[in-house]
Amino acid sequence: MPRAVMGLLFYPRGGSAQVTRSLARQLPSCGWEVTIVSGSLGQGERTDARRFFEGLDVRPVDYTDAAAADDPLAADPPMHPSYEDRSNAPDPVFARVDDAGHERLVAAWSRELEAAGGADADVLHLHHLTPLNQAASRIAPRVPVVAHIHGTELLMLEEIASGPPPGWDHAEAWVERMRGWLDGCAGIVVLSPTQLERLEGLLGVTADRCTVVPNGYDPEIFHPREVDRPAHWRRHLVEAPQGWRPGGEPGSVRYDEDDLDGFEDGPVLLYVGRYTSVKRLGLLIRAYARARERFDARAPLVLLGGFPDEWEDEHPLEAIEASGARDVFLAGWHEHADLPDFLAASDVVVLPSVREQFGQVIVEGMACGLPAIAVDAYGPAEIVEDGRTGWLVAPDDEGALAGALVEAVNDEGARRRRGEAAREVAAERYSWPALAERLAALYDAVRR
Repeated sequence: MPRAVMGLLFYPRGGSAQVTRSLARQLPSCGWEVTIVSGSLGQGERTDARRFFEGLDVRPVDYTDAAAADDPLAADPPMHPSYEDRSNAPDPVFARVDDAGHERLVAAWSRELEAAGGADADVLHLHHLTPLNQAASRIAPRVPVVAHIHGTELLMLEEIASGPPPGWDHAEAWVERMRGWLDGCAGIVVLSPTQLERLEGLLGVTADRCTVVPNGYDPEIFHPREVDRPAHWRRHLVEAPQGWRPGGEPGSVRYDEDDLDGFEDGPVLLYVGRYTSVKRLGLLIRAYARARERFDARAPLVLLGGFPDEWEDEHPLEAIEASGARDVFLAGWHEHADLPDFLAASDVVVLPSVREQFGQVIVEGMACGLPAIAVDAYGPAEIVEDGRTGWLVAPDDEGALAGALVEAVNDEGARRRRGEAAREVAAERYSWPALAERLAALYDAVRR
């Protein structure tokens, strides 16, 4: 059986790690063995690649020492950079990393790819555009490379194109590197057709070189199911809370039984994701505060996610306090395996992100029979059909978002109809087994 080596520079915390894991599980049934080389952080933690990719052939690259070092990029192995520029974070934005830092990253990942048998692989599948691409050309120049564009790299490139922020002194060098890496790829995977035009404008890549493989869901895990809804929310908000406040540990945000009245009868609105600025959590909370005055029944808003002690702009608690919003609950960060029960205990998925590259949680919610409220831009605009599988609103339009929340809460018939249509669409378009077959066909083509 031919073998693909998947490379992921980042430790598991975002959607690209989930995509890597899902594809690696499905590809053997399509005739391909998979080895994963992935960043890792903290043995036994949720960010530990050994734990996250359990059951798969994984070779972790441990950043634990680097994350605590005075200079994370000087450690061995060096800490990965990021596409986001966050202060006081151990992972600097790529555009701040100089040539020497780039070379340290390439040398470390050349060693890791070689140890994983990358030079003997049939295909190297590299997630994101990172120094992994340079390492691959160094240790395995004859092995075809498939680049998987998840979209966060495009956000950084677009910020550079509009005029790099102060301190991004090496921005143009990274643009040229990424352009060269894509030029050398045998195949390019993108998540949605909207990325094709952006890729051509940013890096000169034409659509005929790309294969669209959207993110998907596992139909054996994500499907309508019954849960004891009051018991579920009592367990995760009262008995074993994971919500956190700035500087506090998971569980530092607590609720009591009296707070849970709205979970008995009213619909539950669910946000899932990190607390980054593009997610527009402050906007969501303010829109919810406006909409709540017009609800026919109490309808709690639950924020699931928020990587512990990581946020940009205002923390959700700050937005709650400033807006006076009530019935907004922080459920904290949970394993992806826990998500189906949270979806089953909810009625609508809400994703106000203005630059969501795909929107996997929308697909997973649709598979469970939930309609979505999302922004009419980027990935969600291609997933959600306004009026049929959910509601689409203009980016950064607080009033429109509030109106969609009111309609979703007050019109039970619309929720039910759109949820049923959403489940049908998800099954037709976004099942991982079918998507893995599409990727395996690309592997076969570049191998030939």
